[in-house]
Amino acid sequence: MRIAARDLAIGHGRVAIGSGLSLDLGPDEIVCLLGPNGCGKTTLFRTLLGLLPRLGGRLTLDGHDIARLSRRQVARSVAYVPQAHTPPFPFDALDVVLMGRTARIGAFAQPSAADRGMALQALDALGIADLAGRDYARLSGGQRQLVLIARALAQEAPLIVMDEPTASLDFGNRLAVLDRIAALARPGAGRGVILSTHDPDQALALGARVLALSGGRIVAAGPADTVLTAERLTAIYGVPLTVERTASGRRVCLPALQSSAATIT
Repeated sequence: MRIAARDLAIGHGRVAIGSGLSLDLGPDEIVCLLGPNGCGKTTLFRTLLGLLPRLGGRLTLDGHDIARLSRRQVARSVAYVPQAHTPPFPFDALDVVLMGRTARIGAFAQPSAADRGMALQALDALGIADLAGRDYARLSGGQRQLVLIARALAQEAPLIVMDEPTASLDFGNRLAVLDRIAALARPGAGRGVILSTHDPDQALALGARVLALSGGRIVAAGPADTVLTAERLTAIYGVPLTVERTASGRRVCLPALQSSAATIT
């Protein structure tokens, strides 16, 4: 299963905010979309999901024009993990995960025992089976984000779109969520993940393929180690940045401080 965009134009109504966008996502890979606020990341994701019509170009799902597919067909192939989610009614975490089964059983059908088993399995895969009976609205931010990822797993979609999945999380929860994301797209898992983030370090840590978005266009694409240079990041974010190598060999992005004695790469 692959989703591919070629020369895609995106926007709201007739107002274009991005054009000339080309990307593809298949199984066993992670793609990180990087860029400043307002560059079109969320609009691009909503277009990939078929929630917004494209304004130009091509967008296909396994070679089929996504505009010609039903919402159920798209939902069986692509799952969505939003930045935040507040249900209108109180739900247990298990109920939220069961919502991911809608694409498989229909909007008004009752979940079967097998569906509940699938939801519990998704929670267990993320190490949060103990949250099944807890009030979702009373969970911590990190726990809610993991529940939303479990909902995507229960959907059984081979492709997962995540819109800033670590936004507003504390340091520990960010690490926990990133660890689960890495596991989702491990070799042989058969899943592909595309996520947006404001943190270049996350792309470096995940060893992801990067799409750098600025001014509504993709200005660079390729492996994180190649794309995320100090010069490019400084141009994208408009502030002086360095990319330095730690004693362990990892590359990290830091503000360009005059007192820094580390080697800039």
